[in-house]
Amino acid sequence: MSIRHGLLALLERGRMYGYQLRAAFEESTGSTWPLNIGQVYTTLSRLERDGLVRPLPENESGQRPYEITDAGRAELALWFATPISRADRPRDQLAIKLALALTTPGVDVRSVLQTQRGASMRALQELTRMKYASDGPEDLPWRLVLDAMVFQAEAEIRWLDHCETSLVRAGPDPS
Repeated sequence: MSIRHGLLALLERGRMYGYQLRAAFEESTGSTWPLNIGQVYTTLSRLERDGLVRPLPENESGQRPYEITDAGRAELALWFATPISRADRPRDQLAIKLALALTTPGVDVRSVLQTQRGASMRALQELTRMKYASDGPEDLPWRLVLDAMVFQAEAEIRWLDHCETSLVRAGPDPS
């Protein structure tokens, strides 16, 4: 998730200061991706530098709200209109871990797979529980995030099954 674009999307709703942005971001994502307040203010500084947001005068509480600029709206519209590329996503740590486990002497790859499968199953169960606990219309954004996480966990478990089958086919020493 692009914090930059996430903050722009939140500012499209209306003027907010840093702590409001952090709370709104976490509420929108169900605290799946908690933000450090330092990240928020660093990102706001960069957005301001790039002309995508502008600070407003401090309010009576000493907080400085920000608002999105026309350039920020154009940037946000472009982001929403542009599909996410697989190349834009972070490296898959699990795939890298398993590839290295296969080539590292003394590592029980089947144990690595089983440990990960157990963790993935527990995560899937927790995500499913959370999904059914949120049923109000206002929970739709959070439920969609949960759905994505459920589908990713299911895909990971399926991939782990595939890895285990591949190990069996490769024989006793796949490396």
